[in-house]
Amino acid sequence: MNADKTKYVVMSRDQNAGRRHSIKIDNRSFERVEEFKYLGTTLINQNSIQEEIKSILRSGNACCHSVQNLLSYRLLSKNLMIKIYRTIILTVVLYGCDTWSPTLREERRLRVLENRVLRRIFGSKRDEVTRDWRELHNEELNDLYSQSIVRAIKSR
Repeated sequence: MNADKTKYVVMSRDQNAGRRHSIKIDNRSFERVEEFKYLGTTLINQNSIQEEIKSILRSGNACCHSVQNLLSYRLLSKNLMIKIYRTIILTVVLYGCDTWSPTLREERRLRVLENRVLRRIFGSKRDEVTRDWRELHNEELNDLYSQSIVRAIKSR
């Protein structure tokens, strides 16, 4: 039997959750551990994923940097740029996210990354009153791109 499949981790922000140290099912013993590696993500018993989110954001930023010329190239359609975002950047950022339970702070950090990419894709907007160019507001980005990274994480 593979040793990795005989361990489990109880993930909770509650320090008292899962106090039992081992589980026995059909004469098989499962050892409780403090952390566990799954899909490249280190699961920690206190459900803290701050370091994972930081690592994911670094990877996402590196990915954004590698395709920034494509996302700034105005001859490409917005739809094609969105496909680039979904297939390249979002795939990297969401890898292993089915194990996450992000806090509001972590969700905000992920939305910041997403909004930065969307601003590059959709460009600036001319203000109707002042006639100056400005970045799109978050609400305007939400109107243009209704799918959110946080919703994607929660749905998985």
